[in-house]
Amino acid sequence: MTVMATKFTPEVLLSAPRRSAAVPNSVGTLALFTVSQYSFDSHSKSYAIKVLDIKTRQSTQLFDDPSYTEPTWISENEFIFLKNGDSTTTLMSADASQPGSDAYEITTFNGSISNIKTSDIGNGTIAFACTAPTTPSGKLYNPANEKKPLSSAKVYTSLFVRHWDSWVPEQKSGLFYGALKRIDGSIKLQDKLQDSGLVNALAGTKLECPVPPFGDAGDYDIGPEGIVFVSKDPELNPALYTKSDLYYVPLKTFTEEKPPPPQIIPTADLQGYTGSPVFSHSGKAVAFKRMRNRQYESDRSRLFIIPDIHNLALLQTFWESGEGGWVLQPDGILWSHDDSELYVTGEKFGRQGVYRVSLSPLLAKELPQQVTTGGTVGSFHNLARGDRRLFITSSSLVDNSSYSILDPKTEDVELTSSSSKEGKSFGLAKSQVGEFWFKGANKNNRECHALVMKPSNFDPEKKYPLAFLIHGGPQGAWGDSWSTRWNPAIFAEQGYVAVMPNPTGSTGYGQQFTDDIAKDWGGLPYNDLVSCFEYIANNIAYIDTNNAVALGASYGGYMINWIQGQPLGRKFKALVCHDGIFSTMSNWSTEELFFPVHDMGGTLWEHRDDYSRWDPARFVAQWATPQLVIHSELDYRLPISEGLAAFNALQTRGVPSRFLAFPDENHWVLKHENSLVWHKEVLGWINKYTGLDTTGLAGGAEQLSLD
Repeated sequence: MTVMATKFTPEVLLSAPRRSAAVPNSVGTLALFTVSQYSFDSHSKSYAIKVLDIKTRQSTQLFDDPSYTEPTWISENEFIFLKNGDSTTTLMSADASQPGSDAYEITTFNGSISNIKTSDIGNGTIAFACTAPTTPSGKLYNPANEKKPLSSAKVYTSLFVRHWDSWVPEQKSGLFYGALKRIDGSIKLQDKLQDSGLVNALAGTKLECPVPPFGDAGDYDIGPEGIVFVSKDPELNPALYTKSDLYYVPLKTFTEEKPPPPQIIPTADLQGYTGSPVFSHSGKAVAFKRMRNRQYESDRSRLFIIPDIHNLALLQTFWESGEGGWVLQPDGILWSHDDSELYVTGEKFGRQGVYRVSLSPLLAKELPQQVTTGGTVGSFHNLARGDRRLFITSSSLVDNSSYSILDPKTEDVELTSSSSKEGKSFGLAKSQVGEFWFKGANKNNRECHALVMKPSNFDPEKKYPLAFLIHGGPQGAWGDSWSTRWNPAIFAEQGYVAVMPNPTGSTGYGQQFTDDIAKDWGGLPYNDLVSCFEYIANNIAYIDTNNAVALGASYGGYMINWIQGQPLGRKFKALVCHDGIFSTMSNWSTEELFFPVHDMGGTLWEHRDDYSRWDPARFVAQWATPQLVIHSELDYRLPISEGLAAFNALQTRGVPSRFLAFPDENHWVLKHENSLVWHKEVLGWINKYTGLDTTGLAGGAEQLSLD
């Protein structure tokens, strides 16, 4: 039974079950997924591995042990998964068609493995691969075997001492492989090799996979011809350069005790990020994406194909940028079941859809065809061998998790499972979501786009206060997707109309629009936001711009601090700045220095005027709007000193202000109890200044139970 929320509150958002992407088996009858849920009553989290019967649309729990992770198919009904211990990992096997049956152990590894993948390579062999921290010699690393130091001191002699939320360790991540075989009815991992049956394909090299801090199983792929993987260029310091390359390790049996050295796949003058390598079903071809600029994390990705993995010089690219080209860029990549087409996800106008790419003789000339509309596709898989349909996982501004079947030829979409009944369980509906275009102040006077979220009890005859949400990035965008951190529906259900503009610098509107924010942080984007605010005031009668608040995080937090010192800042009753930059002059305390080098035009000492031009601290004398400042101590991208400086300035000037700190969070507030405090502080602050009821921050369903 599905419990319905009486009101969509922070408690409802944060305690709702969170489903992973679902992965169908090879015949398209069952799909594996995981689900976790937090209880604010018991202050604990539950977790389960589930299987969805695609035909009946019913899901069944297989296991509820929180140490069981990463369920991965190895046959029509069998799957493997990891059992995580304190310092070891056990590989397990179970039958998804037999709920309630026991799992059995395959082997235990003396370390923490993750990001597992399998591939049937014939002759009764299933190739197996994973990633894991390694010792300097390339063996599996187990911290339990290390002698605990007497001092906590850390000494570095080169750049990149911290990354995201941790100090950079000596241990690197290795890419391990092995072979699974069925022996006497059970799956076994051959054990004659090192590390309990695994070989590190990167041992003896400077390479690392996946790429930290967010790399995962998408950074590599395996097939009957071996392994392809992404790794940062070991000769360039990762603090200053984004360059990562694609490598190939030829393997036939995945029992090779000494793998061949990785072969780099050349891409001429493209020197930026590489990602999403995927073998074709035949194992002969590989598709991947790559950027050109080696100091720009938001450069345009280009799609590549290696038609024959044994001839790396044969490289096919698609659609050069420019007039008549595809203005979007590929994200996820999938081969069709017969390898005749590619499917890619791409961002356009606040949505992330699926596009079909022909591999006919018109290769590189015929532009991709969009086959989905609305929402955000997070992952996609072939439904079954010989079936052209795709199984997709998606979300939207009102639905936290949907599994659907897509026919890319007819573009028909069949909903198989929606965790929230398409938002109904939250009391949300698609009718709450809108959008508008407005004349921007950017180059060529291009129109800009904004999404809108209205209250569920919306009455067009009434006026509602404005929640003006500014996205981070800065090369990013608001989209029709679900979030547990900045969810517009939370603001709408408090009684606001939430407007989410995508100004200059936003992604999904062409690469030039994204690029134009560089060296102009407080220029064109700010002017676009002013234009958006004026458009709302002049054209949307149900929004009260005289009772407005603005909120932003990361670059959005920077923009809140910038707005404080500009005329737009006086248009708002209150502001909220989460992990924002107080002064661009101190931005060299960040960890990925390529970011300010690119966006500010160079180094601080060579381009000091460019850093100073867009420095919010220059205009502190004009700060006057009440502001909530939020910052976390583990945010090494934008250190907490930025938040403290902003708060100190506000307090010294006598501006009503409040400081919220999280010692145990990074750039994002992820822990459930911390996130609840975050939401209540934010809503309490803006409601106080707009006059909305601050007593209704709790409530809703005590515990949502969704499918």
